[in-house]
Amino acid sequence: MKFVVQPGGQLTGEHRVPGDKSMSHRAVMLGSLAEGTTEVTGFLEGEDALRTIAAFRQMGVAIDGPEAGSLTITGVGLHGLAAPQQALDLGNAGTGMRLFAGILAGQTFDSELIGDASLMQRPMGRVINPLSKMGARIESLSEGRPPLVISGGQDLQGIHYDLPIASAQVKSCVLLAGLYAKGRTSITEPAPTRDHTERMLGGFGYDVDSTNGVIGLDGGGRLVGTSIDIPADVSSAAFLLVGASIAPGSDVLLKHVGMNPTRVGVLNILTLMGADISVLNPREIGGEPVADLHVRYAPLHGIDIPEDEVPLAIDEFPALFIAAACASGTTILRGASELRVKESDRIAAMAEGLSTLGIKNEPTSDGIVIEGGQLGGGSVNTFHDHRIAMAFAIAGLRASAAIEVLDCDHVATSFPGFAELISSAGLKLDAHR
Repeated sequence: MKFVVQPGGQLTGEHRVPGDKSMSHRAVMLGSLAEGTTEVTGFLEGEDALRTIAAFRQMGVAIDGPEAGSLTITGVGLHGLAAPQQALDLGNAGTGMRLFAGILAGQTFDSELIGDASLMQRPMGRVINPLSKMGARIESLSEGRPPLVISGGQDLQGIHYDLPIASAQVKSCVLLAGLYAKGRTSITEPAPTRDHTERMLGGFGYDVDSTNGVIGLDGGGRLVGTSIDIPADVSSAAFLLVGASIAPGSDVLLKHVGMNPTRVGVLNILTLMGADISVLNPREIGGEPVADLHVRYAPLHGIDIPEDEVPLAIDEFPALFIAAACASGTTILRGASELRVKESDRIAAMAEGLSTLGIKNEPTSDGIVIEGGQLGGGSVNTFHDHRIAMAFAIAGLRASAAIEVLDCDHVATSFPGFAELISSAGLKLDAHR
């Protein structure tokens, strides 16, 4: 599938984007490992999260749904999973593969994790290394690339692990393995990252403590089924936040958006750039803060992005790069090497697309320098990356000619219905097969 976006337009109206992808993965995982029933609402029915459901079904977990975002999970307990009869195929889900590695490292049975062509090229050494220190046995191809073949029956030992770079996926992987380890497992973060795993473990009755950047838990506990209402994904909302900010005449209200303090970097960065965003009706649902976001067009200016905001916005940078392209002056990003190992090398992919559209930019090893200017038209490669596709789609709002966005099938991994929702808001987008 490709998107063809005609230039111009504005975004208006009241919208609710799909549920948070990170929380959807974790709700299925912890619900499956809990004792008793877990009811989930607001579940993201995207391909990545559906792969997580399918994998647990392969391991004997009964999961009803999803139906209109609702799931019922009959948990089997931490030690109740059954050996899968074939490899667990996680599609494009890097989060899924890294978190599953932690869970499966503590099982009594052997398992294998595979994915699509993109995922099979993504480095998994960052989770293999700490898991190996805990006693796990994991075989992979060079540089830790999948398939991951995980040997069961290992006696995991709790460790303290200093994360070399801020990564919620690696942190979560180690904590999940810690559920099966003897003694205490703890992690030091170089900078705060999203804390959905810690919050949700607490919601399932498992004690996790966090003090001065050190997160820890003791092995040998149990998870108890619960109810979870998943808020709208701020990473998906980011495309409408940026789109409304760059298109004159835009006025959008986004409902029930997750406002976890480890995820609001996109709001902070856009505000520093001059965006007009109001946070309305803040509240807490199931231990997670949510709010409605009102965004209107405002002229943006380039900034030197504070490095302490980078981990809080790591998935939103493709959208933020479009904001930078439409801003006056220069935007500088540093400290974002994590972007090099996402679904694509997002620094390289965005740099190439921005150059195609006439925006001057200079990628660096851990960031990029973007000179704001007039977006032109052209054909953009997404490198099989859902967020690259959606970012260049919203660029059409400020382009001077049509933009053709190639290879957009993966958009459904995180934002099913994107083309329909963004078109209803006012983007001049046609999807073609």
